[in-house]
Amino acid sequence: MHNIDKSVVQEFLERQIRDWDTAKNNYEALKHVKVKEFELNGSTVKVQFNPARIVSSAAKVDAKSLKERKCFLCEANRPAVQEGLPWEDYTILVNPFPIFPKHLTIPANEHTPQLIAGRISDMMKIARVLESYVVFYNGPKCGASAPDHMHFQAGNVGFMPVGRWIAKAHLRSVLRVGDARLSVVDNVPQSCFLIESASVDSGSRLFKRLYDALTVPEGETEPMLNILCSYESGIWNMAVFPRKKHRPDCYFEEGDGNILISPASVDMGGVFITPLEKDFEKITASDIQNIYDEVCIGRDEVEAICSKIN
Repeated sequence: MHNIDKSVVQEFLERQIRDWDTAKNNYEALKHVKVKEFELNGSTVKVQFNPARIVSSAAKVDAKSLKERKCFLCEANRPAVQEGLPWEDYTILVNPFPIFPKHLTIPANEHTPQLIAGRISDMMKIARVLESYVVFYNGPKCGASAPDHMHFQAGNVGFMPVGRWIAKAHLRSVLRVGDARLSVVDNVPQSCFLIESASVDSGSRLFKRLYDALTVPEGETEPMLNILCSYESGIWNMAVFPRKKHRPDCYFEEGDGNILISPASVDMGGVFITPLEKDFEKITASDIQNIYDEVCIGRDEVEAICSKIN
């Protein structure tokens, strides 16, 4: 099925929530999650207490653990009640552990590693198909709970504050390719690049220029990054967050210093997910800024990337 539109996706989402008890219970619970807000230098950041997300936040993603568990994104291992909408080489699924009121997971049909290289055009096309959603990508060491199986996720446009941050931020132009522009987003809580494009071709070529300028950590297969992509009124917007660390020190602390947060695209977008209530209660604006500073690249690295691109 290639002709997927908003009504098809909405009917699919409603049917799965109605018929699948796990999804039904977790989407109902989502209506009652606790949320609080902080201001970080004029940018609003949300914190969500969401117990169901412990499955993702505490996921063991080391090679041994991945080898020992069945891949939950492969069709053969999905629950019988979990339906899918076919789209090209991917399948659109309802995420049964939602952060968003509408939360989808979009795995590749083939069990192949989580790598964005060569797939950014797919991401852009999916964003156009799912026009009322933000499509996001978590790198294998940047929040993906299934780094062994290529997938995107998608959630409601407007749920994450990052769109409002960018709308009022200063965009410092770095490079143009065709009808696409790459900018550094200044005055936001963490380092961020923005690609604005009117075509898949120009957007994907410009993304490759940025991607090739990022550092690949020793022993890894791609740069560490999170990506948010949306499509509106003929324009794609891709926010790219280069990373330098998977999980912050507080994730591994014992006792009072422990905060179980494993930052992914949604956290980069301004919604921090705390699966434990004790963390929701105690986390502060300072903790959030420290986490951003620890896991995201710094300003010097941003300037070095810009120099490489130019």
